[in-house]
Amino acid sequence: MKEKLLHTPEGVRDIYNSECRKKTALEEKLHQVLALYGYQDIETPAFEFFDIFNSDTGTVSSREMFKFFDRDNNTLVLRPDMTPSIARSVAKYYSDCEFPLRLSYVGNTFLNNKSYQGKLAEKTELGAEHINDDSAEADAEGVVMMIDCFLAAGLADFRIDIGQSEFYRGIMEALDVSEEVKAQIHEYIENKNSLGMELLLSDVEMKDCYRNILLEYNELYGDAAMLARAKELTVNPRCRAAIERLEQVYEVICQYGYEKYISFDLGMVNHFDYYTGIIFRGYTYGTGDAIGKGGRYDNLLMQFGKNAPAIGFTILVDEMLSALDRQNIPVSLNAFAYSVLLYERKDMAEAIGFAMELRSGGQKVECICMKEKDRAGEYISFAKQQGAENIFVLDGDALLIHDFSTGRIIKTGLKDFRREY
Repeated sequence: MKEKLLHTPEGVRDIYNSECRKKTALEEKLHQVLALYGYQDIETPAFEFFDIFNSDTGTVSSREMFKFFDRDNNTLVLRPDMTPSIARSVAKYYSDCEFPLRLSYVGNTFLNNKSYQGKLAEKTELGAEHINDDSAEADAEGVVMMIDCFLAAGLADFRIDIGQSEFYRGIMEALDVSEEVKAQIHEYIENKNSLGMELLLSDVEMKDCYRNILLEYNELYGDAAMLARAKELTVNPRCRAAIERLEQVYEVICQYGYEKYISFDLGMVNHFDYYTGIIFRGYTYGTGDAIGKGGRYDNLLMQFGKNAPAIGFTILVDEMLSALDRQNIPVSLNAFAYSVLLYERKDMAEAIGFAMELRSGGQKVECICMKEKDRAGEYISFAKQQGAENIFVLDGDALLIHDFSTGRIIKTGLKDFRREY
């Protein structure tokens, strides 16, 4: 029974030691990027009322949520998605605000999806939401910030795929076919199943202009030149407006000089129904799925009583950390560098005073009172294993310094150290 208590449930895990320090360091780097663009922090609850994430909101299905009840029998859920929580909060606290709001967050989401064996049910997401701005410039800023996050993390080999939910909806709206056929078309587009699409359309009556574009749908991927081809394929006003919006966004991205990171994918469809315009995903090698996701959601806040356009994105921190590890890209832990001070009980007063001096200078110091002096070597090995940068061994006025960054061992006195350093 006790052994069972040591294990975590499926889909969650412990993060400790160097991995935890790396994750915190990565979050701080990404957070700094958002702060440079003027985004202000917001924090929402880890669980909310079920209605925040119901089917009208357009987020994940009910069966994919972790649900429970409060003492008043209200249905609560661990948040499966950060965006509806932010939207609710904005509608509550900024109900009358018409000026641009830039908000950033970091928090965990929870997804109860049994079909994803081996994947985490609890994930850390760090992202940004830009409210009250429906411009192409706001769309471009979201994409550019994701690129800056990837660069700040140390990634060099990555791409951002940009799609347009309005292009897909324009076609679906114009098709005079059953909902069952539309669902099959959606599946074939999502899975890029060209053969399945061809077989399906061979038995379905529709206008040639839509048949042709559906047959070419999976080819609508590439650089900005592809957008011109997509525009040639359709006379649908909604689809053409969607493409023209992408052209405007791309023009702004070029002003940042980030066009080399961009690809367009009109076959991109999203699991979240609340997206209303541009959608984008960030990929790098070493991970199968996107490690960054975002899009425009101009109707979501209306679910909470505020009519306001919005765009946002999120970085999946755990997946980004895994990608960095697979690509052998180090995460700087300079901010976490710390020292260990070993001493015997007889030297406690001197040790406390010395540690306080070091801390007052900004140095992180962990004090360990050795139970047995002859085990000092074991204490030193343990501290090194835990990630200590150096170790001070205090014995009366004598001070032995193990500097792991240089491999040096320095013998000095406490008074001499204070005078020299």
